[in-house]
Amino acid sequence: MEYGARNQIQGIVAEVKKGGIMCEVIVELPGGGVMTSVMTIDSLEDMNLTVGDKVKVVVKAVNVLLVKE
Repeated sequence: MEYGARNQIQGIVAEVKKGGIMCEVIVELPGGGVMTSVMTIDSLEDMNLTVGDKVKVVVKAVNVLLVKE
């Protein structure tokens, strides 16, 4: 499948935190970093995501800000 976003990172689902309607899917990245995706419970179930699944994190942002402190 083709995506318009160029930022794509492979990872492993490390944890799923379910709420009433939404959930957080925490993905471990190579090198020890993590990224979190928020989605509906319906989307989680449609994708059949579970801990240990290999996933691709696709990032597309309209604005990217750099901050130097």
